[in-house]
Amino acid sequence: MIEKASVRLGSPAGRTRDALDVALVVPLQGPAGIFGPSCECCAQLAAEEVNAESGVLGRELRLVLVDGGAPPEQVATEIDALISGGVIDAVAGWHISAVREVVAPRIDGRVPYVYTALYEGGERSPGVFLTGETPNRQLRPALRWFAGELGIRRWTIVGDDYVWPRSSARAAHRYLRELGGEVCDEMYVPLGTEDFGPVLARVAASGCEAVLMLLIGDDAVLFNRAFTAAGLDRDHIRFSSLIEENVLLATGPENTRGLMTSAGYFEDLPTASGLDFAAVYGRRFGPRAPVLNSLGESCYEGVRMLTELLRRAGDVDVPRIQAAAEGLEYETPRGTVQIRDRHLHQRVFLAAADGLQWDVLQQLP
Repeated sequence: MIEKASVRLGSPAGRTRDALDVALVVPLQGPAGIFGPSCECCAQLAAEEVNAESGVLGRELRLVLVDGGAPPEQVATEIDALISGGVIDAVAGWHISAVREVVAPRIDGRVPYVYTALYEGGERSPGVFLTGETPNRQLRPALRWFAGELGIRRWTIVGDDYVWPRSSARAAHRYLRELGGEVCDEMYVPLGTEDFGPVLARVAASGCEAVLMLLIGDDAVLFNRAFTAAGLDRDHIRFSSLIEENVLLATGPENTRGLMTSAGYFEDLPTASGLDFAAVYGRRFGPRAPVLNSLGESCYEGVRMLTELLRRAGDVDVPRIQAAAEGLEYETPRGTVQIRDRHLHQRVFLAAADGLQWDVLQQLP
């Protein structure tokens, strides 16, 4: 059971030193709220496994839930209060980069912070460790594959208006120049956009062969439905580096033609470690469990990375953890992974939508 932060906020005297308390920051509202339930379940599964292994540093690992879908300043204020009040020893979880950019400076290296979302790259704040994919390993090889295998070099970019889509788009411009490609048009919409009519009109007029979708959760769902309704799926590929089984399910099978993605994990990833994790998840949470996906699984990765870092460092002290981190290697549902420069070095796979499932095509170089 994951406790909500509000239950224990302001009550540090109630803590017991036989527990190591970790703020799990995942979205419970907004466009990204669609990912929250699977993030909670995957993190809970990881914590249960860690505790079955005698915990961390001789202490039980406990998760304290924080709503990462709230406004960034609100999230940062809550995390600051939890740390200052001695309520938590670490922070982990999936949330958008706009939240991370405010939370990381407020933590300021006082506790370790494992950020599990795929992101735009470049995070260097003290004590921050990152499990997610970055454009160089996820977007760049995918665009190279589209150019080489399908001859696609003309793209239009559609993204939500915040740091991750805009930074990823800048990377896409660089990668496409390397390939002799071009960005035909580029547009950004507010989080929570419902009417994509004007955007789709520009896509149709742009002369592009494919659309790079940099939209989050519910926004991606509505865009995909409108894309098909406008008939654009007949002649255009859609690729997103942030689309998974939840969005696929909500999009509906009739709206997934020509939809592709890349990620370090899929529910149907045909590897021993991936299939084993899906089986364990299914047994633990049953047939009504939130659909398993890469973003939820990233929270399992976050708890596991934190555990491995603390065990290797033998302490919760951030400088000691950072000194011990480089080259740390261990096994996860994503296979054998290694920490390099505070990032998780991992395999990334390309997949195409097949109705409501992802058909994993190949590992990207």
